[in-house]
Amino acid sequence: MKRFGSLRRSKKRKEQDGLGGRHQSEASYLSASGLSTPPHTPTQASSQPVFTQEAQQSGPSPERPAQSSRSRSLSTPPDTGQRLSLPSAKPPVPSSSPVPPYSTSQQVYSLFEGMLEKLDLDDDAAEPESDIYMRFMKSHKCYDIVPTSSKLVVFDTALQVKKAFFALVANGVRAAPLWDTEKQSFVGMLTITDFIIILHRYYKSPMVQIYELEEHKLETWREVYLQATFKPLVNISPDASLFDAVYTLIKNKIHRLPVIDPVTGNALYILTHKRILKFLQLFMCEMPKPAFMKQTLGELGIGTYHDIAFIHPDTPIIKALNIFVERRVSALPVVDDSGKVVDIYSKFDVINLAAEKTYNNLDISVTQALKHRSQYFEGVMKCHKMETMETIVDRIVKAEVHRLVVVDERSSIEGIVSLSDILQALVLSPADTCKEENTTE
Repeated sequence: MKRFGSLRRSKKRKEQDGLGGRHQSEASYLSASGLSTPPHTPTQASSQPVFTQEAQQSGPSPERPAQSSRSRSLSTPPDTGQRLSLPSAKPPVPSSSPVPPYSTSQQVYSLFEGMLEKLDLDDDAAEPESDIYMRFMKSHKCYDIVPTSSKLVVFDTALQVKKAFFALVANGVRAAPLWDTEKQSFVGMLTITDFIIILHRYYKSPMVQIYELEEHKLETWREVYLQATFKPLVNISPDASLFDAVYTLIKNKIHRLPVIDPVTGNALYILTHKRILKFLQLFMCEMPKPAFMKQTLGELGIGTYHDIAFIHPDTPIIKALNIFVERRVSALPVVDDSGKVVDIYSKFDVINLAAEKTYNNLDISVTQALKHRSQYFEGVMKCHKMETMETIVDRIVKAEVHRLVVVDERSSIEGIVSLSDILQALVLSPADTCKEENTTE
């Protein structure tokens, strides 16, 4: 059996009273051994009910302990002391203290007020400044965006590659930090991209087993793939600003950014473009709208409109994987013979090959593979170049997708607008403009 060691919880206080609540991470440590009870340490927090990311808040947050008191054991990776389990059927124990007679609308208003109070908004300004979203991001920390309860899966580098990908599927996550027991630190991330690269490199035919996937350990795969190009894990502190998080994601061309406590070494959460944009969009209605939000995609020039990579319904899976690797794209629109966009094959869809253990036959068509999607598919999310930036942001956030396919009136592909394109336009481009203006002055 597999063994899950545990990650000790790092407690931090919310900076705004309106976002109170204890952050608890349902963290799992998957090693090369079997399943056992996680070791108890003196600094380990008392047992708490385990809830998934969608669970309710469990009560008021304790004060942040002094940093000097936060230590960690070097015998195991930093952990919360909780074993991976199904969400508890018991609801959080209600607090005995009286509940203030606030209505839901009052609570929501105080939440928005608390999150926006750091922004210096000029009500008398004739036109909202274009850098208001940049200033919002700079005034909030990564910790503000970490959910009250979330699941974090950590893999030991001694784990077999095959078991690691199966564990991603079993836990419903797309990436996991890698823990090196010898170095006693996080050394990288395992993502679906790694799975794609392995299949791309070593797949020969349905008759030949992929030895590197079946037998290699994560540390062996890292040595072969990275060779002499080992780089430190790109991560961010919970006290860093959300602006720094956006900058790090986009400039490093990565899609997942682990939040790691610099004092304890605990991995708290994995930030994504989607999570950050959803957080920003939640407060957009309370902020003055910059003029560019009323401009169209065509006017702003946001997105990619040249040399768009796409595939056809009968394209073999192995060819699609080759395009993922060679073109460094995260999704491929599926276009029929008339040029109409009929579907989309993303990197996330590839993990279904591991879920159904069908990765030994990659000669099947994309259409056949997409019949086995693990989640309900509502169809390709599209947009037009004449739609405003405000409309685009609302659509991509509500649809919870990573990109929109830009089409013409005949539904033929014109381009792709991704989450990183949008965050670049909302947050980083205004920052670059401010730098240029300051330099000129």
